[in-house]
Amino acid sequence: MEKDVKLLSGSDLRGVAIDMGKGVTLGPEEARSAAYAFAGFLKARTGKEEPLVALGRDPRLTGEALLRAAAEGLRAAGARAVDFGLCATPAMFEAVLALPSDGAIMITASHLPYERNGMKFVTKDGGLEHEEVEAIARAMRPVPPCDAGDLPKVDFLSQYAARLVDFVRARAGRGERPLAGRRIAVDAGNGSGGFFARLVLEPLGADTSGSQFLEPDGRFPNHIPNPEDGAAMEAACRMVRDSGADAGVILDADCDRAAIVGKGGAPMNRNRLLALLAAIVLEEHPGATIVTDSVTSAGLTRFIERKGGVHLRYKRGYKNVIDKAKELCAAGVTCPLAVETSGHCAFADNHFLDDGAYMAARLLALLADGEDLEGKIAELEEPAEEKEVRLAITAADFRAAGEAVLARVREGIEKRSDWGASRDYEGVRANVRLPGGQGLILARLSVHDPVLPINFESDVPGGVQLLARQLLEQIEGAPGVDLAPLIALAAP
Repeated sequence: MEKDVKLLSGSDLRGVAIDMGKGVTLGPEEARSAAYAFAGFLKARTGKEEPLVALGRDPRLTGEALLRAAAEGLRAAGARAVDFGLCATPAMFEAVLALPSDGAIMITASHLPYERNGMKFVTKDGGLEHEEVEAIARAMRPVPPCDAGDLPKVDFLSQYAARLVDFVRARAGRGERPLAGRRIAVDAGNGSGGFFARLVLEPLGADTSGSQFLEPDGRFPNHIPNPEDGAAMEAACRMVRDSGADAGVILDADCDRAAIVGKGGAPMNRNRLLALLAAIVLEEHPGATIVTDSVTSAGLTRFIERKGGVHLRYKRGYKNVIDKAKELCAAGVTCPLAVETSGHCAFADNHFLDDGAYMAARLLALLADGEDLEGKIAELEEPAEEKEVRLAITAADFRAAGEAVLARVREGIEKRSDWGASRDYEGVRANVRLPGGQGLILARLSVHDPVLPINFESDVPGGVQLLARQLLEQIEGAPGVDLAPLIALAAP
């Protein structure tokens, strides 16, 4: 149904679950019908008449009700359900691999505000693709409430945490408590990630005093659980500074994304996090290809190349970078890592699962060896300035209007002697020669929204303004696009 297709957000379903004055778009009725449709999908995929589905949730206020409704939809379709309760998205992925379940549904809206909720769908092949979730949305039909009965309950989060503990112990090779003597603070943002301090770091011997917001609270009262959010990241950096921790971890609500804070409170997210991860995997896989999203910096490319690796900038969207890495591996290319600047990260040796907690554990294992996290990326050249503006597209055919702007940028690359081209899989990137340094302009069209994001990066102070002026000269007068944010950035 068309109203259900509007719930589609990338490879998830997401909507309003608490009425804030504009109505509910993802309530029990929608959860019930989506689960019913997913059961049909699994029957067709597995050939089983009674597929087994694991159900988990983050702590949002509507999570329990939506999980129960999903169980009813599964029961109505003839499928069986297991209740994992409060859980993490990567644990749901792992459960499908480790247990005899045929699929999983995670009730979460990731980093979105508390009144929103969503559904992520998993099979043994990983998270469903956009087209598969769209098919589920189109197959949604009203399903009458039914009695799902007493669901078997499984505390899989503890099993997942125990695997992370075993992984760090094996990797560090320093006994049961390899992180003894290290203070590591965790900011879970009142999401599902409090377990990481209690069930992972403390058994490894780490001192987790100074951690904050570990208790699940579906209102997220302290800050949005999002490692990409400036206020959330500053709260995590302050936590590390105030506690004197050796490192910090910040997780999003369902733990598929994370960022690290270095000793002294230095943020290690976005390009710095990607550089740290690349440095680790290139020590293990010399010459490997690292797949990232398109908005990574030129400095990151130079860092990866100096480490002997190949940097492939692909499309935004964590599923895009993971799928590209899988494609390369299938073609015989060594590609151990797919990572997005938002904090989504997947390793080949972890089934390419999108797993923030695993990523954090892998990085923190370095502390057991006495390594300095910041020292691993000392060679990273960071831009003097960077900025993103998002230009609203007002034309009815937003895609055509956006493509017309991109065509103007390509024309500038061809005509301007100070603009150079680079290979890109998303949008158009101009490498720009600036007085005293280099800069870049990346223009791309949002996949689903009428928005044209523009990213600027400069090696020299004042360079972003110069880049904005040059771009404005090139696209000024473009019909159907609100250039006001670009004009403001270019203004003296």
